[in-house]
Amino acid sequence: MASPRQRRKVKRVMREYKDGELKSGGRRKVKSRRQAIAIAMSESGQSRNRPGRKKAANGRRKRARRKKQ
Repeated sequence: MASPRQRRKVKRVMREYKDGELKSGGRRKVKSRRQAIAIAMSESGQSRNRPGRKKAANGRRKRARRKKQ
């Protein structure tokens, strides 16, 4: 869940995008909504992996290789 501070950051970045002022890398204007969302999440810190989250197990595990003698 996003904190209130993170929500404000996302709201500000998305407003910049809608006004046509959001830039990628400081030069080019962002034209894609998906890119704007990615920038917003990155700036607010929501895109970082957290140690508390567990990735979904897909049921397959690697088998241990036996050493040749």
